[in-house]
Amino acid sequence: MTDPYRLATSADEEHFEVTLPGRLILHARRTPDACALRNKDRGIWKEISWRGYRDATAATARMLHELGVGVGDHVSILSDNRPEWLYADLGAQALGARAVGIYQTNPAEDVAYILAHSESKVLFCEDQEQVDKAIEVTEETPTIEHIIVFDPRGIRDYEDDRLMRWDDFYAKGQELLDADWFEKTTAERDPDEATMVVYTSGTTGNPKGAMLASGNVVEIAKKMGPTLSVGPEDSVLSYLPLCHVAEKIFTVFLPLATGAKVHFGESIATVQVDLREVSPTVFLGVPRIWEKMHASVTLKMKDSSWLKRTLFDYWTLRGQEIAQRRREGRASLWDKFRWKLADLTVFRPLQERLGLRNCRHPVTGAAPISADLIRWFHGVGVPILEGYGQTECSGVSHLNPPDSIRIGSVGQPLPLVEQQIAEDGEILVRGPMVFKGYLHQAEATANTIDDEGWLHTGDIGKIDDDGFLSITGRKKEIIITAGGKNLSPEKIENTLKLSPYIKEAVAIGDRRKFVSALIQIDYDAVGDWAMRRQLTYTSFEDLASKEAVEKLISDEIKTLNDRLAQVENVRAFRLLPKELHQDDGEMTATQKVKRSAVHTIYEDLIESIY
Repeated sequence: MTDPYRLATSADEEHFEVTLPGRLILHARRTPDACALRNKDRGIWKEISWRGYRDATAATARMLHELGVGVGDHVSILSDNRPEWLYADLGAQALGARAVGIYQTNPAEDVAYILAHSESKVLFCEDQEQVDKAIEVTEETPTIEHIIVFDPRGIRDYEDDRLMRWDDFYAKGQELLDADWFEKTTAERDPDEATMVVYTSGTTGNPKGAMLASGNVVEIAKKMGPTLSVGPEDSVLSYLPLCHVAEKIFTVFLPLATGAKVHFGESIATVQVDLREVSPTVFLGVPRIWEKMHASVTLKMKDSSWLKRTLFDYWTLRGQEIAQRRREGRASLWDKFRWKLADLTVFRPLQERLGLRNCRHPVTGAAPISADLIRWFHGVGVPILEGYGQTECSGVSHLNPPDSIRIGSVGQPLPLVEQQIAEDGEILVRGPMVFKGYLHQAEATANTIDDEGWLHTGDIGKIDDDGFLSITGRKKEIIITAGGKNLSPEKIENTLKLSPYIKEAVAIGDRRKFVSALIQIDYDAVGDWAMRRQLTYTSFEDLASKEAVEKLISDEIKTLNDRLAQVENVRAFRLLPKELHQDDGEMTATQKVKRSAVHTIYEDLIESIY
């Protein structure tokens, strides 16, 4: 059967190799019936082939073209992860337009800023909740000409001519599509033209729109694939917001480079259930995900029988010792025998419960993580690889090689990536993955990429003799104590968050006599602890105000201080009366604490410590 979407005289496949829509075309040519995407819809997994993936993207591109979208235009997507997100993203890119992701958790004013700043012409919305935001900011976003709704169930009868249901949009695109139009259009794309705008988290001020080209992301994904030995037989779980570059690596860039299969879970809230069902071979977990897994296991074991608890504690400690010798290439036959025994009795059931039994490459990145937490996971047979990157370098520049993991570092630079440390300790990187600049912000771009092409990361670090990079802090966030000691707040905070009862920590100490911290308790974990002690409470604030809870956290901090240098010890703390939240300006959309905002909001609480 002739493929209606393929050129009669095949376009140069080498050209398709270097753009994301082109990579999709190649997979649809070579393995048209192989599964590319699996989507969980109302509890049922549905498969989409590479041919189906391409056909849907082609129809989307054709209809966007009909709506007037062309080279240099912007198309925004305000939605949870789903196949349609990818169709809209790659469909826009095929036209030479730029896809712009927006966090679905963003309030209306933040949505308005991105739509207005990018001058987007078309907005794809998930559902009623997101459409409401778009309608609310109509006056501030005059460039939005069309709003496409993926899931129109329950949608209100707005008197707005811009609204269109996805099903109608898609059907019209299929009707208009010529046989070879999609390939011809995609063949015109220049891999060096900006094809997406990824807005940074914005820990200070408004987010900046980093422009990335297919040439940036395809090249780095093609280097990352062999490093992890990823191929068509591998699978990933898509659950973090797709507007974040880290998730785009594992849902878009890497699968299109390698042919790996993408599973869309129902939501980030169901990630543990989805992990068990999918059992992916490659999994990206930001530090908070790994922290939650560790906390849930730790708390569960506290309620287990004496025998289970004793076996677990024994083998996790022995496991860390054996894992270290394995990393150093000096594991003995006795170590191998003990590991097999531990795997049968403890590690296998734990890995299956976490959904990571088949995971060859668990990866962490996007934020700092405790080295002790990584050692714990290695000790139970989950060999987490830490990597490093930023939006401005297509999300990844460094990764620990699976066969040469060095815990405490973020790994070595990927092939074609150069690194160096500036005189002030700042990490600089250079290579094909460096972005095209910030949208409408030439001065900010010039301050980030110097005349020699080095990207100034803003992170402080050091490189060892083998090229492994270690991050020691942020250039603007180093704590300098009154005694002149330079400390990393991330190291202190990540150590504190090893406690299952501490969800967030903000280290204080700049120009102070000693280090202190603001602590947000883990409401579920501390609530469970309180109930088992018949300690009643009515709210988060009430629970955090209990003397018994303060004593619990004090004891946890005293224990964890042993893991820190004496000058880093947290000598005092205050419990936050509420959970930090994005809507209150205390967290970014990626759930990173905005330190400067927290310092300002809780200034009186901080001053009460000193």
